[in-house]
Amino acid sequence: MERVIGIDLGTFNSCVAVVENGTPVVIANRGGYKVTPSMVAVTEGGKRLVGHIAKRQAVTNAENTVFAAKRLIGRKWDTPQVKNAIQTCPFHIVAGPHGDCRIKMRDKVYSIPEISAMVLQEMKMVAEDYLGEEVNKAVVTVPAYFNDNQRQATKDAGAISGLDVIRIINEPTSAALAYGFGKNIDRTVAVFDLGGGTFDISILEIASSGVFKVLSTAGDTFLGGEDFDQRVIDWLVEGFEHEHGIDLRQDRMALQRLKDAAEKAKCELSAVTETEVNLPFIISSARNEALHLQRLLTRATLEELTSRSGSPSFSNATRARASIPMRWWALARQFRARRSSTILPRWTWSCSMSRRTRSVSWSSVDTSRSSFLRTPQFRPLGASPLPRCVTTRPR
Repeated sequence: MERVIGIDLGTFNSCVAVVENGTPVVIANRGGYKVTPSMVAVTEGGKRLVGHIAKRQAVTNAENTVFAAKRLIGRKWDTPQVKNAIQTCPFHIVAGPHGDCRIKMRDKVYSIPEISAMVLQEMKMVAEDYLGEEVNKAVVTVPAYFNDNQRQATKDAGAISGLDVIRIINEPTSAALAYGFGKNIDRTVAVFDLGGGTFDISILEIASSGVFKVLSTAGDTFLGGEDFDQRVIDWLVEGFEHEHGIDLRQDRMALQRLKDAAEKAKCELSAVTETEVNLPFIISSARNEALHLQRLLTRATLEELTSRSGSPSFSNATRARASIPMRWWALARQFRARRSSTILPRWTWSCSMSRRTRSVSWSSVDTSRSSFLRTPQFRPLGASPLPRCVTTRPR
C-alpha cells in the first residue's frame, strides 16, 4: 500500500508525520528536530538552503532569506497585507505578472508557491529518509480561514514539490481529529489556534459514530506570533531612535537581528517576568562609532504592546459563537493548538453555560487575577486542572 504523509505547513515551522501500526508518528529531521523552520535562503554562490541551516545564516544574509511566506500565499500585490509585509520584511517582495506578489532572492524572482514548495520538498525528503521509500502523496493542513485562492496556491506548491496533495484539511479540524478520533466520545469543542502567522477559532461537534461536524469558524489569516514580534521590534526601534536619532529599520541586517532578539525575548517572557534585549554593535553612527542596543523588556510591557494585536481574537471567538443557531450546547473542551497561544499570558477568552437560558456567553477575562483562577466556572487556557483544556500541539 502506498504511504501517505501528513504535513503541517506552518508560517514559521513545519513538520511531517506518518501513521505507523495505527499510531501517528512525527518524524524528526536529520538534526533530530521534529519541527523544521519554514525558511528558505539562497547563498552568494547560488546554493539553496532550507530549514535550520537557512535560519542560522539569516542575520548575515537577511535580504536573501525568506520566512513567513505562508502569509503571502494566494494574495494579490495591492492588498494591505502585502503592503504591510513589504514594510516589515528584510527580503524583497515584488509585483508578479498577474497581479500577484513574488519574492526576489539574488537575481531570480520566485512565486510564493515556489517558496512553499521548497519547504514541502524538505518535508518530503525527511519522510523519505525515515521510511526508506519514495513518497508521492500527502495531506496538508491550512488555516480554517484560508480562501479558495490560498488553498489552491497550497495545492500548487505541493505539485511543484512533487507531491500529490490528496486532501487539504483545516488546522483546527485536524487538531480535533487528533484529539477525538477513535475515542467513542460525544462532545462539542472549541479549537483556539493562534499560530505564527494566522489565527483560527473553530467550534466542532465530535460524535461517537466518528463524524466530526464543523459548526462555525472565524479567524484572521494575518494575525499571529509574527505580529507580536513586530510590536516588540517597533518598541525597540522607537527607543533606539529616540536615544540615537537612527531608524534601525533602514538597515536590513539590523532588522533581522532585531527580529531574532524580539522572538527570543517573547519566548523567555513566558517563563520569567523580565528579560534584557542586548544587541552589541547593532549599527554605526555617522561618526563611525559603534552603537549598542540594550533595553529591559518586562512581561507587563509585552502585554501592553500585544493587547492591540490580540484583541481581534476575542471578537473572532464571539463571531464564531454567534454564527451558530442559538440553542443549548456545552463547550466541554477548549483546545489551544499552537505555541503562540501561550504568549498572551494575561488576556484570554472563556465561556460560560446557562442551563436555564440555554445559551452560551463569551467573555474576555483577566487571567492575572487570582480570584479568576479560583472561579470554578471559568478556566483560562493552559491553567490546571487539565481536563478543561487540552494543548494538542505545543509548538
